[in-house]
Amino acid sequence: MILDDKVIMSLPPPPPYLPSSGSAFHAPASPTFSNPPPPFSEALASPSCSYPGRSLKLSSLPPHILLQIVYNTFPTNPGGLVERQRKSLLWLAKSLRLVNKAFYIACMHVLRSTYLPAYTSLLRPYYSSDPFPSTPVPQVHTNSLNTIQRETPVLDLYIALKVREDVFVDDSELHLEREDMFKDIFDHSQPKARLEDLIRIYGVKEGVITLAPPGVVTYTSTSNSSYSSNGTVVARRANQPLPIRPVPFALLSVSFGTRKVGLQLISAETGTKRTIVDVQRMSRDESLEAAAARVVEELKGLLLG
Repeated sequence: MILDDKVIMSLPPPPPYLPSSGSAFHAPASPTFSNPPPPFSEALASPSCSYPGRSLKLSSLPPHILLQIVYNTFPTNPGGLVERQRKSLLWLAKSLRLVNKAFYIACMHVLRSTYLPAYTSLLRPYYSSDPFPSTPVPQVHTNSLNTIQRETPVLDLYIALKVREDVFVDDSELHLEREDMFKDIFDHSQPKARLEDLIRIYGVKEGVITLAPPGVVTYTSTSNSSYSSNGTVVARRANQPLPIRPVPFALLSVSFGTRKVGLQLISAETGTKRTIVDVQRMSRDESLEAAAARVVEELKGLLLG
């Protein structure tokens, strides 16, 4: 038997379920028998439906159910289990997450949770990391998929490279993984992004950085405290806080080097960068928290004039 989709779609919907008048089974009277549910198409068109006038889709499922479906795509049968799971991760990264926003969120949750331990194991011993924070962080106003956490894209970049490299190693014994493959990420990109996140956290607390989008004029008052070289808060003498105009975090970037750290302001009109704060690093092994604290302190002095 051949089924024609066009013919099936043109047929009227099935009638609602009604008890048969000649049935020998007599159920007790209930509101369902007296008021049976309408056909499926009429139920979708009713105002009480969550998706009126639209057909239900897989992506419209609740996030926890969609996440469970993504988890169930991984193979569970023994025999080359690790290799097949790595191919499933590559499929998530290259195909499934590009379907729509719902699948992107579910796939990135799986990918980030899977590769976060490997990512943290490659960190330099004197650098900290928080690419996938457990506490919620403010979202970027332009796109809900982009987080304000600057280190999260670095983790995503590592995942895109790592998941592809793992499959290549499994497919061929002749493929050799380069030892310096992730050197640029963990020598420059990771500490730079982490330093920007620390400057945002310290700067918002001090009132010198705002999370408002560029063009929105806001004023804050400086606190009567400052950060010491190890990132702890040190109380100052009591004085009257002065109102200042904080700098939008979206217009700030960091130039990170082995000898000095610079805070750059990006022009909203031309996109050019201008260094507004430049501090020397105490040593190559200096913590990022200490460098961020001194940058914020210099920025506060610059804004106060």
